[in-house]
Amino acid sequence: MNRMARLDNVVSTLDISLGTQPWWRGATIYQIYPRSYQDSNGDGIGDLPGITSRLGHIASLGVDAIWISPFFTSPMKDFGYDVSDYCDVDPIFGTLDNFDTLIARAHELGLRVLIDQVYSHTSDEHAWFKESRSSKHNDKADWYVWADAKPDGSPPSNWQSVFGGPAWTWDARRGQYYLHNFLSSQPQLNGHNPAVQEALLGVARFWLDRGVDGFRIDALNFAMHDPQLRDNPPAPPSDKPRTRPFDFQLKLHNQSHPDIPAFIARIRALTDSYDGIFTVAEVGGDEAETEMKAFTAGEEHLNSAYGFNFLYADRLTPGLVCAALAQWPDEEGLGWPSWAFENHDAPRALSRWCAAEEREAFARMKMLLLASLRGNIILYQGEELGLTQVDIPFDQLHDPEAIANWPLTLSRDGARTPMPWEAGAAQGGFSAAEPWLPLGAENAARAVDRQEADPLSLLAFTREVLALRRSNPALLHGEVSASAAQGGLLMLERRSGAQTIRALFNLSDFTITPPDAMQAGRVIHAVNGASAGSLPKFGAVLIEA
Repeated sequence: MNRMARLDNVVSTLDISLGTQPWWRGATIYQIYPRSYQDSNGDGIGDLPGITSRLGHIASLGVDAIWISPFFTSPMKDFGYDVSDYCDVDPIFGTLDNFDTLIARAHELGLRVLIDQVYSHTSDEHAWFKESRSSKHNDKADWYVWADAKPDGSPPSNWQSVFGGPAWTWDARRGQYYLHNFLSSQPQLNGHNPAVQEALLGVARFWLDRGVDGFRIDALNFAMHDPQLRDNPPAPPSDKPRTRPFDFQLKLHNQSHPDIPAFIARIRALTDSYDGIFTVAEVGGDEAETEMKAFTAGEEHLNSAYGFNFLYADRLTPGLVCAALAQWPDEEGLGWPSWAFENHDAPRALSRWCAAEEREAFARMKMLLLASLRGNIILYQGEELGLTQVDIPFDQLHDPEAIANWPLTLSRDGARTPMPWEAGAAQGGFSAAEPWLPLGAENAARAVDRQEADPLSLLAFTREVLALRRSNPALLHGEVSASAAQGGLLMLERRSGAQTIRALFNLSDFTITPPDAMQAGRVIHAVNGASAGSLPKFGAVLIEA
């Protein structure tokens, strides 16, 4: 089937009545961490055939797309975000043929397929870096960020790595330092170099021609540095904990260069030459909102940006939600946001935001709130089951950041544990062998098969809520016409055309009576015993005005 025919098939299968809206506006995207989704060959590590075998589960949720974290050839020192070949599949995950099969099956089920692209750095085992480091005079000598030592032999600047320690490593072969904003095995590409940009656009074209429907672009604000290599100034005093040297600086010069949007425009020009492609940038850091808007402005940049507003928040509060939404008003030329409460880099939300005995009620309120936000929403695998953070012992850790900063950094491994499919099966039905990370007994009890058999499960509730979002234009792509926080009460008003929906959430520990003006209308959904006139603890209600 050619690409155009395949896209027509997907559109008809999705049955979305959005008028002129693109498919991705308001979409629900399901993130898959391939190492931990389903193992098909008994080696304890998830793979592409395993994902393909479980696509029916994802389609049953009512999501629009999947986003698959890196599966490219890699030494796996940062578990795929250190790419050694952008255009091939690492053998632990399968083959390119396996990927083609996955795409075909996803499209049959009406699921779009997004994949990660890592444009800021590669692995030090990438052929590009091997050539670049071989001498100061070769075709790829300027493809990475190299610099001479200072007269005293110290690094060229004071820049620090996200994972701890200096962002520069000495290379005796070149007789220079190379930059790495993450691990020393992840050398920084020189995004200023037109040849590098061309090569990265070629990577995108390779996957677009294979039928992918879009990209999540990793760490995009790290794509270019200050060529003058000026030192970063110290960060002002803060009451936020500082566990890494990286936290002690204002990151003015090692990232966020003003030329990044021009490169983004080249990415957009490429994706616009295909049909229905969606692009979303991962943007973190102190100036995330400013950069997210620059990266998505107008019709010549990316479609959306993926913020960290909720991913590391210790508490979910009405003020946090209102502040996040206020950054993205429905204004001409302003980009479209994407939201997530969980992902592969952040501790599970239920472990951060509520006590263990509150998780069942809180999970429902949280899911309804996510579905009520303006923008795209991203579900992380297992979020539909209410998975929690697994406590991984030090001797079983794989996450290099957690190992380096033990015990002060919460392990990313604890959110990357395998999906539990069958409560009574060995390894939860994830694998026939011991998994690369333990499932955790608490999560194994939340297995898919157990929740499938329970019409009151969080899994059933997730399907219900996503169908509700999909069938109400005000929730799917409407503006936020009002938002307010009053103590523990969050009040949102979403509007599209003639439809207005008020969403009320009680994030406090006591019952709240909403203002009279917010109670009028028809209740279309309520959770945890809520009504228009009374919101118990973690109660929530949607009212069509």
